[in-house]
Amino acid sequence: MHEPLEAPRTPSGTGFTLRVPDEEDAWHWHRVFDHPEVMEFHGGATAELSVYQELTARQRRHHAEHGFCLYSMVAADGPAAGAVLGFTGAQPWPHAWGPAGEIEIGWRLGRAYWGLGYATRAAHAALDAVRAAGVRNVVAMVAAGNERSVAVTRRLGMRHAETFRTPSGREGYCFRLEL
Repeated sequence: MHEPLEAPRTPSGTGFTLRVPDEEDAWHWHRVFDHPEVMEFHGGATAELSVYQELTARQRRHHAEHGFCLYSMVAADGPAAGAVLGFTGAQPWPHAWGPAGEIEIGWRLGRAYWGLGYATRAAHAALDAVRAAGVRNVVAMVAAGNERSVAVTRRLGMRHAETFRTPSGREGYCFRLEL
């Protein structure tokens, strides 16, 4: 689908590094996302470890094939140095509904790391990898009411393209960005 224009690399930024998730990161994601506020817009309940095992395996394959993925975000300094903060990056939209075939940028951080600027800085770094892979447009699908993620899309320069309903009837927004 999208072939890398250069050898795949791992982006980084101020205060964090992004790495292709390894097998152990499934456990880290499961642990760091085990909070009701983190999961509020992702089904409400903590996902089973097996969900993250499949997701991290898919991201490794996607990075090997296309040069980008949902990266593990790791604190580079400060009291959390070395801790997995969450993920950010891009992948093909994984559902039959919505922007099928398009590349979605996304992020999810542990609750303790909200409001510190990580999501926006890491998303900018991930967009560099997506751009280097030859992708020219990305979308962000955000649940209605998720004002923190809407704010990140605005800081990235994305524009609101449409309002949609999920198959379960929940409202959301599709934001777009030309790279």
